[in-house]
Amino acid sequence: MFHAWGRQIIAGIGWDLVAESVSLDSGVLPDFSTPPERHWMHQIRINGPLYAALAEEAATQADVALHYYETPTDVQETASGWRVETVGKNVRRTIDARQIVDCTGGAEIVAQIGYPRLREEETQPGTLIFKLGGYDVDSLDAELIQERFLEAYDDGCLQPGDVRNRNVRFTSYLHTGGENAQHVHNADASTADSHSLTNIAGRESLLRILRFVRSLPGCEDARILSAQAETSVRETYRIVGDVQVTHQDYTGGRHFDDAVSYSFYPIDLHDKDGIKPKPLCEGTVATVPLGALIPKDSRNLIVAGRCVSSDRLANSALRVQASAMAMGQAAGAAAALAVRLETTPRDVPLECLYELLEQHGHIVPKGQGKSKNR
Repeated sequence: MFHAWGRQIIAGIGWDLVAESVSLDSGVLPDFSTPPERHWMHQIRINGPLYAALAEEAATQADVALHYYETPTDVQETASGWRVETVGKNVRRTIDARQIVDCTGGAEIVAQIGYPRLREEETQPGTLIFKLGGYDVDSLDAELIQERFLEAYDDGCLQPGDVRNRNVRFTSYLHTGGENAQHVHNADASTADSHSLTNIAGRESLLRILRFVRSLPGCEDARILSAQAETSVRETYRIVGDVQVTHQDYTGGRHFDDAVSYSFYPIDLHDKDGIKPKPLCEGTVATVPLGALIPKDSRNLIVAGRCVSSDRLANSALRVQASAMAMGQAAGAAAALAVRLETTPRDVPLECLYELLEQHGHIVPKGQGKSKNR
């Protein structure tokens, strides 16, 4: 979330792209002036392809060299930083870098270099986001629909996770068209094989749901209005950082001395039984320390996104998009300053980092509440 308790707590490059994507799509931002009854009421609906185009445009205008369809195969430390070998479609490339920012989600570069990562024995399910349509919910027999829905699990037409909450009124599900209501168990994007299986499982689930819905009276013409290209994965690996953000840190709104961004979202752990978000207490806003973005004992390396150093419960809230955008801007600024000052991100003066971040619209956390030393 970009706003908490009536004020904006995340801004900067990511927010600017989101706001522009809403504007160019003739959309309307939520009213952020008062806290919502439910957290999702402040989530921002965007046109995904438009947002992607705007992000790409911003990168190319900043002279960023984008290399799609390439995978790093080897990362070696050099006297001046790093040498990265990549393989892509009919290309092999060697990239010399002073700093690396790992935004792979699962800290893939961190692992290739040899630094440790954390992973839980059980990880959260993934979701293929889609929207169904082609029916009139108001004309349906709600009781008959509910009876058929429950029977579908008993006879194997639907499988666990196809609809993450089996206690839902299925006409309510049909009203939204599905969207973020599916669970793909054992979702894993950490290898090519597991990622392939995860995407296949997500689309198999979508087909089961579509065929079931089309079997319902009044839904014979149901169809897929939209679907994401991949099954989203909520949890794989996290780094072992200089600092670990704990559940207590997050829910207590602990202000770290080296805080570089805010994060605001309920504790949001998905499991085989669904999800029960646990909102933060009124007025509480979490912070992300620079040390949680830096792999322990590393130099010239920093991460951003859901691989942030954190325990599992804190990570379930930290992993979301607005927080990841804020971490990304902070990590990028720290890496850029490290190059300019010929140092490593850990040793960048915080006052210099804060100044650079604020020059680009980023909201730097101000001292509040309890603190933990850097």
